[in-house]
Amino acid sequence: MADARGLFGTLWRARLIAPMRPDRYLRMGMAMRRAGLTATVGFAAAAQRCPGRTGLIDERGTLTWEQLDDRCDAMGVALQQRNSGSELPATVAVMCRNHRGFIEALVGANRIGADVLLLNTSFAGPAMAEVIERESAGRPVTVIYDEEFTDTVERALHDVPNATRILAWTDNTDSATATVDSLIEAHLGTRPQPAGRKSDVILLTSGTTGAPKGAKRSAGSGGAGDLKAVLDRTPWRAEEPIVIAAPMFHAWGFSQLLFAALLACPIVTRRRFDPEATLALIDRHRATGLAVVPVMFDRIMELPDDVRNRYSARSLRFATASGSRMRPDVVTAFMDQFGDVIYNNYNATEAGMIATATPADLRAAPDTAGRPADGTELRILDGDHREVGDGEVGQIFVRSSTLFDGYTSGATKEFHEGFMASGDMGYLDAAGRLFVVGRDDEMIVSGGENVYPIEVEKTLTAHPGVAEAAVLGVDDEQYGQRLAAFVVLDKGASVEVDDLKQHVRDNLANYKVPRDITLLPALPRGSTGKILRNELRSRSG
Repeated sequence: MADARGLFGTLWRARLIAPMRPDRYLRMGMAMRRAGLTATVGFAAAAQRCPGRTGLIDERGTLTWEQLDDRCDAMGVALQQRNSGSELPATVAVMCRNHRGFIEALVGANRIGADVLLLNTSFAGPAMAEVIERESAGRPVTVIYDEEFTDTVERALHDVPNATRILAWTDNTDSATATVDSLIEAHLGTRPQPAGRKSDVILLTSGTTGAPKGAKRSAGSGGAGDLKAVLDRTPWRAEEPIVIAAPMFHAWGFSQLLFAALLACPIVTRRRFDPEATLALIDRHRATGLAVVPVMFDRIMELPDDVRNRYSARSLRFATASGSRMRPDVVTAFMDQFGDVIYNNYNATEAGMIATATPADLRAAPDTAGRPADGTELRILDGDHREVGDGEVGQIFVRSSTLFDGYTSGATKEFHEGFMASGDMGYLDAAGRLFVVGRDDEMIVSGGENVYPIEVEKTLTAHPGVAEAAVLGVDDEQYGQRLAAFVVLDKGASVEVDDLKQHVRDNLANYKVPRDITLLPALPRGSTGKILRNELRSRSG
């Protein structure tokens, strides 16, 4: 009973439960059932909750929740008709930036029971081909993509002659390829037939150190407890605008999209991230929420002071981020200017939300990943699966109701007593805050000494002339591995490599000083802001 009261209180504070006529709630329930209880069911509910209010703002304009819902239905009908001759469920692969076409493809496919494969927009043809072949497993394939990715798609589908191609965003009105818009226009006012199965959404791991793996999330993943955990930690409010700059194909951006729909929060987005344009969207639409990947904070704070100061962002109640490490100096600088609004989320494609750092946590320790979410348990274990003490580094294991259903290949993660290995190393401090020091496969063993890259990276970025740094281990005949650092200097800074080595030597043990330091104009990053360490490794001598 107490749990039920707690959940009701949380939903009431977030205004997800609000004074409405009983028939409105009835219509919401009926619409959700008709659309299927899938991950995207929030779009159907929002269309009944506030049909005439703004649901989406993108570069093409504004759609109400009702208009967006109708378009998703029409897209579902079109996809259903194109797969009518097959007894197997279709796989719908989506390679789109953030815009209405992405949402219409995702929700439309969800409503007909097709499995949805979200593709990274930075994929090259061979990687895309490998992923599509693996995840479709002989089923009919429909690829919905933005026109700019045409060459990549054609290379990927070279040996898939029966694949259906649909353009999502195109400026070519004479295209011979079917478009999302034309299909929707042809079927507006119709609804798809009820699906005979539940749709799965296949999210891809980042693949920064290897081929991306497909992590399956079924319709039942999470639940009311997980919704409560998020709303208790982050101040979402129903029907208030959120700017989603994080890529929606990524697990983090995808989760923020679903939350926004569930709370009927108007979704404000644009295809490409631009730091000034993002601040402008916040002010123009009085957004109370912002969803980004951490490097986007960096880019905002790199704007010239006179540009950044044109925008107040005073409507923001939260700016939430996940996907990679945040720079402590940037966290502090952003909150100094725009208020204590940053919430750092430690998530994994395989585990959902693991921990959240509130602004208070970040003021106390700007590099913390925060405290475990309600309903989530953490253990820090050594190589023999024994718990380590506060401040001691070990592998992070997590147990919660949001653990994934396994990789689509049939493989899974390591488990110990019901706890799943996150793949990260970290420690807990005396206050119960989690600190992530790196991937378990990133630890460098040089001359018998263990070195975690983040320690050296933090030391390098503490140098007044350094903007960013990445450290990794490369093969060495004498030491097994040696440390190689890649450094981006601040604009206008002039720093010698020997000075950087001395700076590390002055602050850390001698074996932690990088043997090689390479100065770069920028660190290579993927679409979600993660540093592409394999690309850096290829540059090391």
